[in-house]
Amino acid sequence: MHYGLMITISLAAAASLFIFAGCGGAGGSYLERLGAVTMKGNPLTIQGPDVQLGKPAPDFRVVDGAFAPVNLSDFKGKAVLISAVPSLDTGVCALQTKRFNEEIAKLPEDVVVISLSTDLPFAQKRFCDAEKVGAIKVLSDSVYRDFAYKYGVMIKDMGLLSRSIFVIGKDSTLLYKEIVPELTNHPDYDKALAEIRKAAG
Repeated sequence: MHYGLMITISLAAAASLFIFAGCGGAGGSYLERLGAVTMKGNPLTIQGPDVQLGKPAPDFRVVDGAFAPVNLSDFKGKAVLISAVPSLDTGVCALQTKRFNEEIAKLPEDVVVISLSTDLPFAQKRFCDAEKVGAIKVLSDSVYRDFAYKYGVMIKDMGLLSRSIFVIGKDSTLLYKEIVPELTNHPDYDKALAEIRKAAG
């Protein structure tokens, strides 16, 4: 084969591989659920699978305030409540995060409560310092978008998480989820707290 042709084919193959790999990264091709949630009545599209109860909860990687990776699997053997919010800079999200920060003191010791958003860790730290939020783990999905796409809560074209709650059992089974239908509404706190207590056994 002619040397120039070999280079052309190799470059084409490399380009194809790059395009294929891009489908799995942030902004790539994902299952879309049109109008799955609304914001002030306007339909939004969320991306990612509709995770199923009773199945193993997908592992995911997010970052802490120092940009160090944190995985769901780090909390294996504990009951985990995940409170996902669009942004801590909004009123409902701030109240949701503070509510779970207050409630954790009433929960069993082997419960982990995680607040997730795509806010940068710097912004999350400012919020936590200002609002005295320190009992729960406030983590960021700004780097990998791993939670967003694996749990089907990425709001298309906004880069924000749809307001949602997930409860994961000690055996890593997904036990409860609430994708709040209207983004500006609060989740069902009482139901979520009852489910995490049940999960803790």
